[in-house]
Amino acid sequence: MENEENTNVKDTEELASVDDSGIKISEDVVSVIAGVAASEVPGVCGRTGGLGITEVFGKKNMSKGIKAEINDKEAKIDVNIIVEYGVRIPDIAFEIQNRVKKAVESMTGLKVLEVNIHVQGVQVISKEKAPEEKDVDIIE
Repeated sequence: MENEENTNVKDTEELASVDDSGIKISEDVVSVIAGVAASEVPGVCGRTGGLGITEVFGKKNMSKGIKAEINDKEAKIDVNIIVEYGVRIPDIAFEIQNRVKKAVESMTGLKVLEVNIHVQGVQVISKEKAPEEKDVDIIE
């Protein structure tokens, strides 16, 4: 009987995001928090990732392109982004790292060890051309 109790305690301790109060934070929740924080950085056009079932139904997938890994009270996060043409990539990556780390740590209490930024592409945004003048026949 004692062995079974020890096994159960060990299994509980192995759950990645259970803290002293017994609260378990899902990796999906951390991914959504990181996705929102990353999308707020100017110069980020989008995040890469597969087409999820939520997007098929027209909902926005806020965890798209984000992979979170939680061990004990620590998190490692990978962010896959597409940036606008002409922006300075190191500056955007640094800003994303800071915002994601701050958001995840303040909302979950987890310690963020790594925020790895993977630039998957550059989006060229064409400026809207002025409407061309229409040919008008003038009748005199």
